[in-house]
Amino acid sequence: MPKYASFDVDKDNIITICDDEYFEDDIVGLFVKFVKTVYGTDTLDENLKFIADALGGKGQPKDVIRNYFINEFFKDHCNTYQVAGSGKRPIYWLFDSGKKNGFKALIYMHRYQPDTIARIRTDYVHEQQARYRTAIADLEQRIANASTSERVKLNKKLISLQAQDFEIRTYEEKIHHLADRMISIDLDDGVKKNYNVFQDVLAKIK
Repeated sequence: MPKYASFDVDKDNIITICDDEYFEDDIVGLFVKFVKTVYGTDTLDENLKFIADALGGKGQPKDVIRNYFINEFFKDHCNTYQVAGSGKRPIYWLFDSGKKNGFKALIYMHRYQPDTIARIRTDYVHEQQARYRTAIADLEQRIANASTSERVKLNKKLISLQAQDFEIRTYEEKIHHLADRMISIDLDDGVKKNYNVFQDVLAKIK
């Protein structure tokens, strides 16, 4: 057995952050795989619980970790990469459809390629749109056949999915415009100038 285990970088430099493990390179799935690779399978549950407790969340460890990535990670990353007098300079960029969390994905700035946004759009945004359409159709059918008490719960979920579906459709129009341009960046221009080029589809730096 080799002394050191390896952990490969994400092939396309696009890591999704969704409210469920929709994609193979979902950030929580990759995080769990990393912890397992570094610390072993035998202590995986214990280590995930330790991490979740450190994050201060309640519930199942994977849910706590997912909630952190969705709501807190990018803010913490920006604070880490803050330059005195010059503001925040994140090297990981968060593609973000909005407050409903319809779609989020991270890329590493230094691995950005002119076709990165096109791949985000076709391989991830379109895939997520299809999932929302399927889930909405399924819920509508279940609601039609549900009891009164169950219908209330299902309707709440339906409203949430419809909001995410609307948000990602609006986002797709924005990202489509940028994807068609196949924009190149010059790393020598720095984070701030390059980030501003894509500000319409990236999370706001606060």
